[in-house]
Amino acid sequence: MTGFPPWLLRRPAGDAAARVFCFPYSGVGASMFSRWPRWLDGPGGTEVCPIQLPARENRIREPHFQTYQALAEDLVEPLLPYFDRPFAFFGHCAGVLPAYEAALRLSGAGLPAPAHLVVSAQAPPHHCPHDRFLSLSDGELSAELAAIVEARGGEPHPLLIELTLSVLHQDLESNRVYRRRAAVLPRTRITVVNWSSDPEVDLLLLRDWEGYASDVRFRELPGGHYAFLNAPAELLTLLQEA
Repeated sequence: MTGFPPWLLRRPAGDAAARVFCFPYSGVGASMFSRWPRWLDGPGGTEVCPIQLPARENRIREPHFQTYQALAEDLVEPLLPYFDRPFAFFGHCAGVLPAYEAALRLSGAGLPAPAHLVVSAQAPPHHCPHDRFLSLSDGELSAELAAIVEARGGEPHPLLIELTLSVLHQDLESNRVYRRRAAVLPRTRITVVNWSSDPEVDLLLLRDWEGYASDVRFRELPGGHYAFLNAPAELLTLLQEA
């Protein structure tokens, strides 16, 4: 392969034994995984591959994907060459939904499907739309974005917040129109993660991922809603096992 698609920040290594494709949540891009290591267990092991969505960061001039279903349809073909070895999908919060749609599309088409879908802090599709951001004002959303920047070790800048807010509005509209009945992933195991200090997620709703695969497991990890940004060891170990 002489190049690699814009859906990835970097060309995946040819010697990776396995890959974890990481989907960003609403309003942000692949740089949200900037504190994550490239390898979970050393070069040649399990490689972390952040997904870059259109309309943000280095793809800011591209049109928005509009729906999670359209997003999954657009990314599957360009990424198919990199599904040539064991792989998993990871998503946190709304990032779970395009990951699920992509897994569903791959499975339905008889293409290589993820061996594992790791779901972090997100209610299952049949409860969607379900996101507290949907009811927040622009001022409240801006405060949330500033908190995310600070959680990543940065300093929020008004211009950056304004640009991010524009993308966030489009992403939330995709979330608002998302509807799907429960559909099973027959070839994929699902692990559902809740965070011990996360007040945003209803544990009863997380339990409703049961039935989306023949093997659904539940794990609690220490930390709050944004703890995953710092690549905690417990989460990386879980992904390596996945």
